[in-house]
Amino acid sequence: MHLMSQEIKKRTIFDFSLLKRVFQFVSPYKSRFYLSIFLSLLLAVMAPVRPWLIQITINRGIGAREQAAPGWLNHLLADTIGTNLIRIILFITVFQIVFLILESFLRFLFSFYTAWLGQSVVKDLRVTVYNKVLGLNLSQFDRTPIGTLTTRTINDIESVNDVFSDGLIPIIADLLSIFSILGFMFYVDWKLTLVSIAPFPILIIATYFFKESVNKSFIRVRNAVAHLNAFVQEHITGMAIVQAFAAEDREFAKFKKINKEHRNANINSIFAYSVFFPVVEIILAVSTALLVWFGATQALSLPREQAVEMTGKVVAFILYLNLLFRPLRFIADKFNVLQMGMISSERVFKVLDNDDYIKSEGSYAPLQVKGKIEFDKVWFAYTGDRYVLRDISFTVNPGETVAIVGHTGSGKTSIISLMNRLYQIQQGEIRIDEVKVEDYKLDVLRSRIGVVLQDVFLFSGSVLDNITLRNPEISREKVIEAAKLIGVHDFIMKLPGNYDYNVMERGNTLSLGQRQLLSFIRALLYDPAILILDEATSSIDTGSELLIQHAIDTIITGRTSIVIAHRLSTIRKANKIIVLDKGEIKEIGAHEELLQKGGFYAKLHEMQFEKQQVNV
Repeated sequence: MHLMSQEIKKRTIFDFSLLKRVFQFVSPYKSRFYLSIFLSLLLAVMAPVRPWLIQITINRGIGAREQAAPGWLNHLLADTIGTNLIRIILFITVFQIVFLILESFLRFLFSFYTAWLGQSVVKDLRVTVYNKVLGLNLSQFDRTPIGTLTTRTINDIESVNDVFSDGLIPIIADLLSIFSILGFMFYVDWKLTLVSIAPFPILIIATYFFKESVNKSFIRVRNAVAHLNAFVQEHITGMAIVQAFAAEDREFAKFKKINKEHRNANINSIFAYSVFFPVVEIILAVSTALLVWFGATQALSLPREQAVEMTGKVVAFILYLNLLFRPLRFIADKFNVLQMGMISSERVFKVLDNDDYIKSEGSYAPLQVKGKIEFDKVWFAYTGDRYVLRDISFTVNPGETVAIVGHTGSGKTSIISLMNRLYQIQQGEIRIDEVKVEDYKLDVLRSRIGVVLQDVFLFSGSVLDNITLRNPEISREKVIEAAKLIGVHDFIMKLPGNYDYNVMERGNTLSLGQRQLLSFIRALLYDPAILILDEATSSIDTGSELLIQHAIDTIITGRTSIVIAHRLSTIRKANKIIVLDKGEIKEIGAHEELLQKGGFYAKLHEMQFEKQQVNV
């Protein structure tokens, strides 16, 4: 979060290169974008029309009565002049109503299309970012907090919408309106215009300080929200630990402190608005007072006809000023929104520019895989040169079952993660059926390898959806058949809704052992040529383990299988056992052969046997 804050603070100058990249996503919607710009131009031209019509009403109406025939003719023509005046006022009033309706309709179209454009860009950008996240190297997820990527995919991209709905296009529309109104004011009377805008330098200074104050407050609020969300998410997830160690009061005190900072940040923002808007109103009042004073002074020294015309101008200019100040009240705030949208887009583009992803340049896509696996002098490190696997070489022939054992951190899981290219090796080669894994199409390679992990993840949804991963090619009947093979069908049928039972977030309504059983069915249904079991029975009770062991014995026939297990009793039947220690292969051989050697495996076996005796 501190990095996030620093990232925001560093950007003080508007970066048009970012804006250009954002607008690349506008290309499919060019017609709507150009329509929005056209509507902003049209509304800017229409802005000064209504005050001008009021000026005409005063000049033609009151002026007509003032210019009536003098003396005895005035009484005779009074009714005619009054009738004409009513007609003029009625015509202009009806025209203004029609004009107002038209202007309101165009403003509705402008607001709708700018919002539609922003949401369309957000939709496309979010799809692009999520597709990028799906292809990132798993090392990125090891180093990057999940909340950060979630924020990039949802919150930051949503802020990009503000560039269109509340940022650039509305700013362009406001600036066009300001220039249109000012230009028309100068056209009508340049002296009155200069007098009216005399206090504008004060407004510009006030707007600048308001922009800077709100910008700092916005950053503070954004960071406070991020801190608050992170704290709440983390502590709700770990509520069991908080309550187990009676830490409720301490954590509640921390929450109140973070929440207070969030409140103070918002109050600072509110204070800036509370000061700025009254200042704008005062400047508007001063401009109006100067206008009325100058107009009245001029009218008193002019002939009656010109005095009436000056009165019409003053009334119209009061309306011009109100129209002029309306966008000026919010343009500084919109600049901040635009700047924050650009900051968010910069974060989003950092995700898109991330080149740490698995490059799928292979084209080899065999219909079937025999299952021969070869590791040839493989070196691998998650970061830098801190290798977790060193010079790993072994061969697994088709149909063989190979077990990998070793202490925690010896590199067992790393080996299987490299087979389906979840990570990229630094040196050596990994081959399947004598073809380098880099030469396979990535989706084909992974579809030929079935994996049952120790840490099982289930998505919110039904048991059936979690087993099939919503693959329409896997029927309900196939799922039931696989469940019966493993012996899980009866357990599933006892759940409310059986196969339609909602396992909730992360499968929290099921035990860890039950989740592992479901993931095992999931792996079987994809009928892989290579089966990987990573500590698949580590959290299963003895009864469930017997069921799975029976299923394993059935399905590994004719398949290449790699089994990683802490329980050495589950790998006695393996064709060969690979013993790892600190990323290096220490021994390879069958169970009895390794026991006779009296090496690493024998020591592991002895330690586990003694532990079992102690537990008994």
